[in-house]
This record gives sequence, structure tokens and C-alpha cells, in this order.
Amino acid sequence: MYALPSLSAHAAFPVGFVPLAGTRQDCEDCGRGEGLGFQFDFAYQPIVDVHSREVYAHEALVRGPGGEGAMTVLSQVNDRNRYRFDQSCRVKAIKGAARLGLAQPVSINFLPNAIYRPEVCIRTTLEAARAHGFPLEQIIFEVTEGERVEDGPWFASILREYQRCGFRTAIDDFGAGYAGMKLLSDFQPDIIKIDMDLIRHVDTNRARQAIVRSLVRLCEDMDIQVIAEGIETRAERDFLADTGIRLMQGYLFARPAFRAVAALDAAAFDTLRP
Repeated sequence: MYALPSLSAHAAFPVGFVPLAGTRQDCEDCGRGEGLGFQFDFAYQPIVDVHSREVYAHEALVRGPGGEGAMTVLSQVNDRNRYRFDQSCRVKAIKGAARLGLAQPVSINFLPNAIYRPEVCIRTTLEAARAHGFPLEQIIFEVTEGERVEDGPWFASILREYQRCGFRTAIDDFGAGYAGMKLLSDFQPDIIKIDMDLIRHVDTNRARQAIVRSLVRLCEDMDIQVIAEGIETRAERDFLADTGIRLMQGYLFARPAFRAVAALDAAAFDTLRP
């Protein structure tokens, strides 16, 4: 159904590395976190459209098996289990979204440095989507701009392969990391999420206001959707809305819900100008 061409390998597989074939068994094993030595789960936080006042998408956020913070899980990820963890994240996030009956897209963070060849690493994702009846076009793969990726063009080829297979792509924490405009020149994602450090107190900080306005104009020219993350106050919300940003995420609207669908706080839309 999905032709996966062999792209030029960025690097040979490490000695002893066994890539998953993307079989049903691989998918089930990843869903249980087999081979990791630790367990984890997900919380889901909504991204809202402030114009329609509805949920646009849900971001899957790593949590410990009892809802513990992400660092309790990420601190256990190392070079030996990074690939398996990345694969398990994809499967468990899709499985959880299907179990919750999410009708909107789900955004899944992935680790670019866990990928040796995209056409191999994507197989379990395709099987998970098929097995759980979750549409490919409702899966957004999100990568943090702060990830240290030495080969930008190779990384861009990964994201293009994801788009080719029907997934949407997003760059998270844009404006905070190592890649910045260079990454954007190599690859134009479907979505950019503006880093929360640029959002905090943006209503009173002229420098941040200028940067955010420039990013919005740039993304409009490149047909890229913009999500502002980390919104905590109505004043931040209002400035961003006036700037033309309609997709937002943050505690003002809803906190992440562990293994559950978060309810929007209706008061978050009070005094919002139409």
C-alpha cells in the first residue's frame, strides 16, 4: 500500500543493531514497551483553535507509568535503547489516541538521532496506524528544534519522507534551538510551534513581539501553520490572536490529562475578541 524507497543511508546500522520489520508482532511489542527495561505512558494536551473555540489537535506527552513527569522516563533513554524507545513512543501514542477515541489529529514527538534510515523506522508507525484504525493524515510528527542534528539535509530528508507517506510534520520549540532558519531553509514543515520562552509575557515585551510578528509573516509566506505554545494568560492570548495566530496550547486552556482526554477550561475564552 505504501511504497518505501530506500533512501541513501546517513550512517550504517550500529554493530548488533536489529531494525524492526514493522510486523504486527513488532507493533504489539512496542505497544508494551518490550526490550526497554522500563515502562512509560502518555498524557494528552489539547491544541485549540481560538476562533472556533474547539480542539484542533492533541499532543502526546511522555509520562511515567503512574503519571510521573517526562524526565523520569527520558533520563532512562540512552544510546542502546534510543531506537526502541522512539519506536515504542509512536506505537503507544497512536494506540492511546485510538483507545480514547480522539477525533482530532495527535502530535507525536520523535527523536531524529534515533533514526538510521527513515524507510525502516517508519514501518512500525504504519502498522500501528493500520492496526488501531487511526488515519495517517491525523498523525503529526513533531521534532524539537533544539535537537542537535549535525546533518541538516539528511534530517530534512527524513521529514520529507514522513510527509510523502501521508503524515504531517511540525518543528517544536522554534526559536529556541540550534537549527533555526537553516533548518527552515532545508525543509518547510506543515506546522511551526513557537517556543514558549518567546511567548511568555509577549504582551509586554517589545522584542518578543517583533520576533513573533516576523515569524507569523514568514510562515504565511511559506504556507506554514503556526501554533503558539505555553500560553498562560489572557493577555498573551490576546496579543497572539491580534497577530494572526489562531492555534494555541497552554495551561490557560487545559493541562495535560494522563491517559485521558483533557477538558477545555471555558473561562480561557472569556473576553476573547471575535
